[in-house]
Amino acid sequence: MAPGVYSADPTKHTLSPIVTGSTVIGLKYNGGVVVACDTLASYGSQARYKDVCRLKKVGKYTLLGAGGEFSDFQYLGDLLDDLENDDFLAEDDCHMGPAEYTSYVGRVMYNRRSKFNPLYNQFVLAGKKKDGPTLLGYVDHQGTAFQEDFIATGFGSYLAMPILRNEWNENLTLEQAKELITKCLKVCFYRDCRGYNRIQIATCDGNTQTISEPIALDHFWGHTLWTEKRLEDSKGSTADTW
Repeated sequence: MAPGVYSADPTKHTLSPIVTGSTVIGLKYNGGVVVACDTLASYGSQARYKDVCRLKKVGKYTLLGAGGEFSDFQYLGDLLDDLENDDFLAEDDCHMGPAEYTSYVGRVMYNRRSKFNPLYNQFVLAGKKKDGPTLLGYVDHQGTAFQEDFIATGFGSYLAMPILRNEWNENLTLEQAKELITKCLKVCFYRDCRGYNRIQIATCDGNTQTISEPIALDHFWGHTLWTEKRLEDSKGSTADTW
């Protein structure tokens, strides 16, 4: 809009997410960090976009996984790309690591929250800079930020966290970490109606970042209790089917 020209409409903010992603899970292993999520972006309750990557490489040492509004994830990704370009153009042979990017994302999210125009996301940031310590952090739409050994967002915070608390330990190998994170996402697929059976797994070990191609999860829906037609056979009250 031209300077000095004002709109008759009020300022408009996003009030609710439209195209959303579900659970993101991250965990540390002995030598690095793993982040994984499914490839579904739901349009409301419709499983609309089934081949979406919700993982992103940031800089040389950091990974970003996003749940929530997909367009807000894309917007933040553009901000991080600009920050990475500024880092490159400095030509000082110093590169930002996961601690710097996690701090930046936390400040962006809290700033947008303070303007009552939040980015509707839950982010998992992870990485390892050369021989430095492994970092795994969480940032949400209110700017709440913390670091942990294992993190799950969305319904994963209810479905996956109990499994992680019971089975995670700091001496996990990369393959064991991948098996554990796959187990958690399989439970989320069974129990979360916004879950999907195709997942991507990203790893960072201090030297390399990788994001896998989509992996199809094995699943089975033929359990007897799931296939019984109780309503058709019932002649009593509704309570008889419980």
